[in-house]
Amino acid sequence: MTDARPLLTIEDMRIHYDSVRGSYKVVDGVDIEVHRNEIFGLAGESGCGKSTLVEGILRLIEPPGHIRSGTALFRPFPEDPERSLDLVQLDYHAMREIRWKHLSYIPQGSMNSLNPVMRIRDQMTDVVMHHEPGGQDEVSRNIAAALEMVGLPESLGALYPHELSGGMKQRVCIAMAMLLQPALVMADEPTTALDVNVQRAVLETIAHLRDQMGATVIFVSHDLAVHAELVDRMAIMYAGVVMELGTVYEIFDNPQHPYTKRLIHSIPALGGPRERLESIPGMAPSPLAWPEGCRFHPRCPDAMPACSTTTPRTIELDTGRKVTCHLFDPDIDLEQGSA
Repeated sequence: MTDARPLLTIEDMRIHYDSVRGSYKVVDGVDIEVHRNEIFGLAGESGCGKSTLVEGILRLIEPPGHIRSGTALFRPFPEDPERSLDLVQLDYHAMREIRWKHLSYIPQGSMNSLNPVMRIRDQMTDVVMHHEPGGQDEVSRNIAAALEMVGLPESLGALYPHELSGGMKQRVCIAMAMLLQPALVMADEPTTALDVNVQRAVLETIAHLRDQMGATVIFVSHDLAVHAELVDRMAIMYAGVVMELGTVYEIFDNPQHPYTKRLIHSIPALGGPRERLESIPGMAPSPLAWPEGCRFHPRCPDAMPACSTTTPRTIELDTGRKVTCHLFDPDIDLEQGSA
């Protein structure tokens, strides 16, 4: 029987950054489930907490940042479906053993993530040898297979990062992420600063990870058009919380949350008559002082009295979609702001 439980379950994840001005609550109570063999998208405006959430799952948050609360139950062992790891509770050495082998990362800036003074082959060798020491021939075969998977020749391993184009460096990062065939790959804005043709190649490679290798991918991007093309399910984040979660078809064909609607309507259409783009009025709030009640209410044209006084619950609709909005809560008094 196939294990239907999520590969990753995030509950009440809160990641704060302390400063002399106060605590920046960048991620402030996120709950998501990521299933096996899917591409799960995290979308939203810049600064909404997408990348910080990924860094928290990977345990890459450095002081003054810290994970204030939450759990991240990770189940990468198909032979032992009862076993789970809470990534939040693992120490430094345990996380080092998990990264690359079970949980890997495709960073946003390939230029900054590759060692400029090491050849590509040597950097990939370090990853393999740390987790699966073996003979040089076996390591070389693994590296050649990983490079071939992303459409790069084995000979490229002899080059230094500065000798590669931006798209080639990004595909090297994908190859490194898949060297040990991890269960979960985190891709943080992997198409940023790439031209359209290279972006297409990178997206096809990420889809290949799911379709041909059975990997699960968490895909982070502020570009909704990329999500529409690539992901299976997605979460829309705003001000450190998830506003709406559902399949990509539900989100784009029939968005429910007022923020999701306006975010999608701000995307220019490729066809049809020319229309003026809609914008979302106002500015995104500061994580130093989130608004009371619903965090979108100062910018929401559908806001009612309850929205400014009561924090909305996350409501699961009949289809399984989840929306964090008072409009869908049958127990809330929209005029008075109390349940």
